[in-house]
Amino acid sequence: MRDTTGAGGSAVKKATTSTNKFAKLNRLRELEMKMNEARKLNHAELVAEDERKKRPSNYESKRKWLEWEQEQEEKKKECSAKGEDFERVKLLEVSADAAERWDRKKKKKNPDTGFADYEQATFRQYQRLTKQIKPDLQQYEKQGQKLGDDFYASSDTLGLQDHKDSEEAIDKMVTDLEKQIEKRSKYSRRRTFDEEADIDYINERNMKFNQKLERFYGKYTSEIKQNLERGTAV
Repeated sequence: MRDTTGAGGSAVKKATTSTNKFAKLNRLRELEMKMNEARKLNHAELVAEDERKKRPSNYESKRKWLEWEQEQEEKKKECSAKGEDFERVKLLEVSADAAERWDRKKKKKNPDTGFADYEQATFRQYQRLTKQIKPDLQQYEKQGQKLGDDFYASSDTLGLQDHKDSEEAIDKMVTDLEKQIEKRSKYSRRRTFDEEADIDYINERNMKFNQKLERFYGKYTSEIKQNLERGTAV
């Protein structure tokens, strides 16, 4: 009989070696594919980061604002197509907590940013005074019933000068004017130029500096200054 054990074992060994080699090649190919994929992702992220750096600082906020405007325009079109009021639909989406926070924030906000010009100052004063007005609706209705059609004056209405303000309304106006005068008296005004004061400065900046020195050290140097002016200084 022929001994085939050695030949069979050799064939099995060769098949196992070939299988291991094929598995290693597949593993190497997978690793190469993953490396190439990682290289592409890194390059894409590098390009995206460079693009982000080149964007303006307010890009994100501007993008969100444009997205919000686009969303609002789409909602407007939907409401218009359905025949609904967009403002009413928008208010329905606001929760009670959000509305309360917005109301508190609006009350805390101070629109007075300081003096800009006389027109804006007058307008702010008008807004403040009108907010303080508390109309007497009962008196309003009584006057309407008393005057009839003349209550709503037109170009042909006569006798408007016959109306007399009540003592309470006059007192209220006087009180308000006194408050305005008192508040105005506290404003800081530019000091008037004193022509009789000694000129010991060369320009306005030097004048302010000398005034500060006089304010802090004047009481200690007044005698020396007087002696220098008289020529009796030792």
